[in-house]
Amino acid sequence: MIDFKSIANELGITQHQVQKTINLLNDGATIPFISRYRKEQTGELDEVVIASIKNLKTKQEEFINRKEAIIDSIKKQEKWTTDIARLISNCSTISELEDVYLPFKQKRKTKASIARENGLEPLALFILRQTNESAQAKARLFLNTSITSIEFALEGARYIIAELINENIHVRTQIRNIFQREAIITSKLIKSKEVEAQKFKDYFNSTEQLIKCPSHRFLAIVRGGNEGFLRVNIKLQNEEKSIDCIEKIYFKSRGESWEQIRLAIVDSYERLISPSLENEFLQVAKEKADKEAIRVFADNLKQLLLAPPLGQKRILALDPGFKSGCKLVCLDQQGTLLHNETIYPHPPQSQTKQAAAKIMQLCETYKIEAIAIGNGTAGRETEFFIQRLHFNFPIQVYVVNEQGASIYSASSIARAEFPEYDVTVRGAVSIGRRLMDPLAELVKIDPKSIGVGQYQHDVDQHLLKVELDTVVESAVNTVGVNLNTASKYLLNYVSGIGETIADNIIQYRKEKGEFKSRLELKKVARLGEKSFEQCAGFLRIKNGENPLDNTAVHPERYELVSRMAKDVRCTIPELITDSEKRNLIDLKKYITDEIGLPTLQDILHELTKPGLDPRSKIKIFEFAKGITKPEHLQLGMRVPGIVTNITKFGAFVDIGVKQDGLIHLSNLANRFVSDASEIVKLNQQVQVKIIDLDLPRKRIGLSLKEE
Repeated sequence: MIDFKSIANELGITQHQVQKTINLLNDGATIPFISRYRKEQTGELDEVVIASIKNLKTKQEEFINRKEAIIDSIKKQEKWTTDIARLISNCSTISELEDVYLPFKQKRKTKASIARENGLEPLALFILRQTNESAQAKARLFLNTSITSIEFALEGARYIIAELINENIHVRTQIRNIFQREAIITSKLIKSKEVEAQKFKDYFNSTEQLIKCPSHRFLAIVRGGNEGFLRVNIKLQNEEKSIDCIEKIYFKSRGESWEQIRLAIVDSYERLISPSLENEFLQVAKEKADKEAIRVFADNLKQLLLAPPLGQKRILALDPGFKSGCKLVCLDQQGTLLHNETIYPHPPQSQTKQAAAKIMQLCETYKIEAIAIGNGTAGRETEFFIQRLHFNFPIQVYVVNEQGASIYSASSIARAEFPEYDVTVRGAVSIGRRLMDPLAELVKIDPKSIGVGQYQHDVDQHLLKVELDTVVESAVNTVGVNLNTASKYLLNYVSGIGETIADNIIQYRKEKGEFKSRLELKKVARLGEKSFEQCAGFLRIKNGENPLDNTAVHPERYELVSRMAKDVRCTIPELITDSEKRNLIDLKKYITDEIGLPTLQDILHELTKPGLDPRSKIKIFEFAKGITKPEHLQLGMRVPGIVTNITKFGAFVDIGVKQDGLIHLSNLANRFVSDASEIVKLNQQVQVKIIDLDLPRKRIGLSLKEE
């Protein structure tokens, strides 16, 4: 049974909030739906807290399932006792549970099991009692054709004692506590690997307390180990402390038996306990680092997905290149490909005049309103080329982050969209569409390929996928989706809509034409009442039969809005356009047991700004003129840049030299900063100072501090 109290205590909320949220989740409600349309039930919990409740619920379920499996296993072995039941009942963590189960686990053949087969367990138990009788004399009684010497008998007994010590819950708890406080992580260069391992130079001879090792450094060290460049260990600096701790637990007297026990203690610690806890703490530290890296990645991804859109404009998009030329495409307001070809304004062809004439002609022919330039190879040169052109009408020029465009262009999604075109055309289209609506285009790309994470290939891939899918779902539902223009890839992330229903919506549009109302969704195959409840509020229909269909007002509240309009003597369209009518609405009048003030305030906000895109307005940005490569930079110089990635140790900034610079945490502000996201956001335009240049290692140090 789920422990609501522990979840509530961990998150600092009430048990009632936890219980209501879990009930909604169990009923099939999605996180965006609960956050947006069930505020009264959850006490206005946001998506982050709801997701945390869901994760903690899953963890508890995994713990309960593991406990039941362990109980079942012990009972099948006919070793179940009231003491074991009490121990298992008192367990609150997986590690405690596994400690209790350790003696009952099916083991491969061990030194202790061989000693038991040779009949030495009674000798081991005799030694543990620490009587005044001689261990040597007792061992002589166990000699036979298999046990040919007293030392052989004592050694076998010690193996059994070592295993018993390792399985002692009290011992493991004590040593685990020492590891928790004092474990260190060390890394050393593997000989003969120095040249290939240069990117791990900072960790060639590194020692740090594990509990203080930040996630990004831990993951870097682990990567160095996995790639065969570093030897990585987690251990205690003072291992004698652990051995002393175990001795205090077992010591009774300093007789002959004690010397045998002490040898078994050292063997148990070095061969069994320490390696086991090293692996456990490595796994725990990895899980912690993974979660932190995934959280940073998720935060960056959400900012990128919610980047300002240019909107529905006629776009000329350029995927720059030198030798292979610049692939250009012309798109209409819906992102439909109208024209494509290649121009060669740069060396070695240097057909600058012809390229300029072609650009001017295409802008005239297709009534181009904006130009999108990819920021990859030849991006700065292409930007400079375009800026020198004099158009007959206003055209805005934007540099677009093309990270992941090549992944998209070679994907099955791109092949399905543009089967008759090659990857270069698809890549240019992606750049243009990214300017129009970053969210709609980026959902087609594996989030790991978008380039806003660190160590994304080193972390738990299942956890990463779950978290990133949640982020994409949140972003899509925050913005809302135009039901009549959205691709199936965008629809797939709408609350309550999966891949099958998304395909069915597209098929319905093809056969029946545009949706006229949200209620028409119920005619889509496989889209039942539950799916309709979950998705309807996040789908928009412009110029539909009901003006509320272009708002975030849920259909379940349409009757309420009709009542509001009737009470102030107007129609719903008048209520939307007339602020004076809206000001007459007394929200308290509509409060019921089911509908509270939070929902009513949301409805009024939607009536004020129906269909409003919550994303900010896009801004034009220009890099410093004449600075296109690192060699052009000088210490102390101030240049404009765009934040491209945020990590635990700082922020990376594109300053237009084909190599991002790093603003370390210590250089983000004139005060202490623990988290870069406090100061900067992804895609933020900043003015930075060059404070360090290491051209051989391709490192550029930047500062955002004020003079």
